[in-house]
Amino acid sequence: MKFYLIDDDASVCNILKIIIQQKKLGEICGMASNGVDALEDLNYVTPDIVIVDLLMPIMDGINFVKKAKEQHPDISFVMLSQVSSKDMISQAYECGVTFFIQKPVNGMEVVRVLTNVIDSIQMRNTFNQMQSLFLKDTPAGTPEAAAIPEIRLNLEQPAEEKAHIKRLRAILQRLGIIGESGSADIITLVDYMIEQGPESGKFTVSQLCSKFSPANPKSMEQRIRRAVNAGLTNLANMGIEDYSNDTFHDFAGSIYSFEQIRKEMDYIRGKSIHHGKVSLKNFLNSLIFYCTN
Repeated sequence: MKFYLIDDDASVCNILKIIIQQKKLGEICGMASNGVDALEDLNYVTPDIVIVDLLMPIMDGINFVKKAKEQHPDISFVMLSQVSSKDMISQAYECGVTFFIQKPVNGMEVVRVLTNVIDSIQMRNTFNQMQSLFLKDTPAGTPEAAAIPEIRLNLEQPAEEKAHIKRLRAILQRLGIIGESGSADIITLVDYMIEQGPESGKFTVSQLCSKFSPANPKSMEQRIRRAVNAGLTNLANMGIEDYSNDTFHDFAGSIYSFEQIRKEMDYIRGKSIHHGKVSLKNFLNSLIFYCTN
């Protein structure tokens, strides 16, 4: 991963550089002391991640991200902030920032946040590659209800004992949906998709549900959707209460789309009549990534 650092305090950039290099998170492709110079540099360097200070002279971090996002939509932005104002942090999220590092800089927090950012980028790249592969390999006119490979259960290793199942349960627990009836269905599908490998990505959620609940696949899909939507609502409430909440910080913008979380937050606040929406397939694919990496 390539990082670009922006802060009017040179010592902060140097500290971040040392942490990134020592922990082997990536390479530093450039640094700037203000947003104007950084915008110019981004035309010549191609960072994966930009770390930018919220409060800077000439151009603050929020305006910088707004402008940079228009020209470089694929870059991930991490904001440095010692400001606790919810309005200011909300503005940063709305302009495209999905991760925060609090000042003064703490090494452990930097590593945790940047690891999450890297995971998010890798997950996005993996999805794009899989989608490209499936579109390339799937002949035109292939029936939507293609046959799903027969399930082969490993009787010597119950699903509950698998490492990825344990990680999955922990994630569902953090999202507050492990008690939902649909959580068992989520575990069933994720376990099956992991065991089948990339081939399972060709099938819709409806087709997968038909394999496990042939008599009533819609009921299974509805249970899953209720659980997934409950997780969205839980994350939105966490964000309203505290943007720095660890669960919100880890999963907003990765397992769930932050844009849809923001819509759900607006609904909860009474600012909108529309809930956030979730793609079940993207949700399941995100869980697979987190459970296998």
